[in-house]
Amino acid sequence: MRIVTAYLMDGRGQSADGRRSTKPPEPVVLDDRHDAVETDAEAEPVLDAEWTEVVEEPKPAASSDPYAAYMASLRHVERLDRDEEHTLAVEYLRTHDPKIAKRLITSNLKLVVKLAHEYTRAGKNLLDLIQEGNVGLVQAVEKYDPHRNVKLSSYAAWWIRAYILRYILQNARIVRLGTTATQRKLFFNLRKEKAKLEKMGFVPTTARVAKAMQVPEHEVIDMEQRLGAPDASLDAPVSSYGREDNDRSRMDLIESVGVRPDTIREETEFRERLHEVLMAFGLRLKGRDRELFDQRLMTDEPKTLQELGDAFGISRERTRQLEMRLMARLKTYLRAALGDAVDLEAQDSAA
Repeated sequence: MRIVTAYLMDGRGQSADGRRSTKPPEPVVLDDRHDAVETDAEAEPVLDAEWTEVVEEPKPAASSDPYAAYMASLRHVERLDRDEEHTLAVEYLRTHDPKIAKRLITSNLKLVVKLAHEYTRAGKNLLDLIQEGNVGLVQAVEKYDPHRNVKLSSYAAWWIRAYILRYILQNARIVRLGTTATQRKLFFNLRKEKAKLEKMGFVPTTARVAKAMQVPEHEVIDMEQRLGAPDASLDAPVSSYGREDNDRSRMDLIESVGVRPDTIREETEFRERLHEVLMAFGLRLKGRDRELFDQRLMTDEPKTLQELGDAFGISRERTRQLEMRLMARLKTYLRAALGDAVDLEAQDSAA
């Protein structure tokens, strides 16, 4: 299929398929008919009209008009009849011949243009919509099963719409919207559901909308806030008293969620002072007290009371008593050196 997609080039000379993964997009939830393409009876009413005639032929224009040039290239593309399309699709399913795929794709390019016109109110460039729809058409031809008794155009319409809708969603804002299936559903259907409730005589509250769309209420509130507020740059200068202050931006006004710099500095200075006091206390000790202090209190891997008792030639209980006496002396020394800076009572309860 990579050979076939070379045919679908945008105005910048970039392959449409070359910048998209072959993995099909997550389906965008619009209504309950997205997965209903099973028989001709269901699919035919959607695209049974002569869609090749729906697309207006562009008026003669200068060669600088890319849309006119693209439509001129499609003017002589013939539409396949049902039998010929089925025969080619069966043959492609068996051989995966790129020439057959190209024939199936080019015969449906006008369908992409027709469907792209339905989404021009989204404010996107028509050629961009056509390009995304062409990528969806390529995927539809790759995944199409002619034995399921569904026309290729009916099947491809859902792929084309899915790619166009995904493009609109990803480019609606600088900050991406609809990163989950629920948000995508709300993005495309929230306003429609509100209008529907109003026509039925109901006030479209968030709770009622959430119940009708079967989504959490907080998701509805979140999407309403996103759609109701435009994107704003954090680096934009702040206006004060009607004038822009170029020295300050919105980023400067956002409260930091981390630790304040003065708090970090205060804690650093306290740790340095505490270390000096502990080292001075250790220099005052001798004998067993010094060994207890170094090997039990000031090390990352303290020895057990039993190990120290064996080294001292005394019992474990006697070693514990010596440690408690040493801890009492240390508390007294810390109170004298640091005052209330150290909450010794809290440390005792934590221990």
